[in-house]
Amino acid sequence: MAPQTRHSSGKDLYSVILPTFNERQNLPIITWLLNRTFTENNINWELIIVDDGSPDGTQTVAKQLEKAYSPHVTLKTRTGKLGLGTAYVHGLQFAKGNYIIIMDADFSHHPKFIPRMIAKQKEADYDIVTGTRYAGDGGVFGWDLKRKVTSKGANIFADTVLRPGVSDLTGSFRLYKRDVLQKLFDITDVRGFSMQMALAVTAKSKGFTIAEVPITFVDRLFGESKLGGEEIVEYAKGVLQLWMKV
Repeated sequence: MAPQTRHSSGKDLYSVILPTFNERQNLPIITWLLNRTFTENNINWELIIVDDGSPDGTQTVAKQLEKAYSPHVTLKTRTGKLGLGTAYVHGLQFAKGNYIIIMDADFSHHPKFIPRMIAKQKEADYDIVTGTRYAGDGGVFGWDLKRKVTSKGANIFADTVLRPGVSDLTGSFRLYKRDVLQKLFDITDVRGFSMQMALAVTAKSKGFTIAEVPITFVDRLFGESKLGGEEIVEYAKGVLQLWMKV
């Protein structure tokens, strides 16, 4: 039975940019959840899958999803693993929405929080709404103590140095006005692991408004985490480089 999709009569279109690398097992389920969430809430949506040449068959699955969820799903491929930050920049070129949602493909970010983020954005016409694990009833599940301490410590370190007024700088579940995200990409040259932090800090320094919505972050179900020691070092360097700029 084909998935049920429909467009609402509203003029807003929400484009989800989903970078993937070896997410063959996760992609069908996250796409189904996105479709259900947007359809039940009568929200116009599209999904841009940006795959970095996954060797596990992710692109084959994505092509099947393109057909099943047409016209909502689009696959854009790149040759080789070119990184998360540039994947978002690449995806934005093809997104048609006036709002952009960035999130992970591994169930760390549940689509059920998207309607809350949209509602929060509408409250005061915020430029950015970011999901936070560290405010309200937000939280993290599936992490050991070491990873929780590392993540919390990274955010405290960045907050102490940069004073951005955002409780979860490293979070990558966000809703942007399209023109705001484009401007941030134009003026922010950070494209690696610390990109999320750089976008938030730059947004604050340029006077863009940011709101937060508590989310529950769940560790990935399938596949391996792409966070390693090199990314942590890169993050620390990124904080200090931003501190020198802003």
